[in-house]
Amino acid sequence: MSAQHEAGVTTTHRVVVLGAGYAGLSAAIQLASRVKRSENVQVTLVNAQERFTERLRLHMTATGQRLAELNIPELLEGTSARFVRGWVTAVDADAKTVRIDDERVLPYDTLVYGLGGVADTATVPGVEDHAYTLNSAQDAEVLADRLARLGGGTVVVAGSGLTGVESAAEIAERHPELNVVLLGRREPGAAMNPKAKAYLRSALDRLGVRVRSGVEVAKVLPGAVELVGGETVPADAVLWTSGTRVSPLAAAAGLTVDEHGRIVTDTTLRSVSHPEVYAVGDAAAIHQGYGVMHGTCQGGMPTGVHAALSIVRALKGKQPKPFRFGYYHTPVSLGRHDAVVQFTHPDDSPRRLYLTGRVAARYKETVTASPWPTWGRMKKMPASGAFWPRGGRFTQVRDAR
Repeated sequence: MSAQHEAGVTTTHRVVVLGAGYAGLSAAIQLASRVKRSENVQVTLVNAQERFTERLRLHMTATGQRLAELNIPELLEGTSARFVRGWVTAVDADAKTVRIDDERVLPYDTLVYGLGGVADTATVPGVEDHAYTLNSAQDAEVLADRLARLGGGTVVVAGSGLTGVESAAEIAERHPELNVVLLGRREPGAAMNPKAKAYLRSALDRLGVRVRSGVEVAKVLPGAVELVGGETVPADAVLWTSGTRVSPLAAAAGLTVDEHGRIVTDTTLRSVSHPEVYAVGDAAAIHQGYGVMHGTCQGGMPTGVHAALSIVRALKGKQPKPFRFGYYHTPVSLGRHDAVVQFTHPDDSPRRLYLTGRVAARYKETVTASPWPTWGRMKKMPASGAFWPRGGRFTQVRDAR
């Protein structure tokens, strides 16, 4: 029994969740669904806008395809969570408060920090001024308008990771009148097995995407991209997908962060410096047996659910359990009717098994649409959200905190 119950205290325990991405929304729905019969727990979800950002589909928005506009308050319906719209401008970890829009202050007893990553536009000169990003649906819509007005010319996609590959393929398919150049340090699909990588490359070739790997952007200019070494690549539009950064708010609050600004957590996802703060999704540096997790929807949602479960256990006076997660696939769309799905070991290394073509495209679409039924089930049966691959021996952390 908790100290509050022993003392007969019935004060409300205030849980504030920052960020309504895949991880933050999972945390809020899971927690609010489990405590909705309790008058002593208040769950508040804070986000800058009411519209949910489907990050997995932003490359579609960027090519003018209309998607359903998902409303966060509607996604929370059926739970006890309340929604607060506003920008988080400061966190005071000592006073346990969050400042919203520099005007409002929200006190908390437990904080779930899920302010995820955005494109790193600060490291390379000219990116902030001359490149487009996929940080939000609005950003993607601005790029879509630009592409629709070009009528011809060259689009450079800087960054050969999965976001860059999907974006380059989508732009090339929807705008065959444009020349699409994909630039990056690594070869596209570098983490896949050789056959899956070869399929991905052949699909890009079929779509007319010109791939330049082994190159690094030094500067983005008004009408070109300058590479390290001095070469310039003409560009009528530049989409920046190379590298991410997280909000500096966690570091400014005095929370222990890693070299990338992510909150360092213990095995239960609590901040190592402030145990009343849980970090989820891209905002957290979460150690597993294979190393630090990287940001994906497949891993982000389980971190949110686990944080909620940990909070419930703590409120009952129980010790939260360690978080474990193993990767299981890497689905990559290559336009609307093609894709490659690389199945992985729990440490994200490639298996021999992979899917391609229309079957892979249907698989990718099922994965992309899976959060909505998952959240719907969680609202009715919260325990349904607590199933994900734990990763076996791959995720065992020796010398755990």
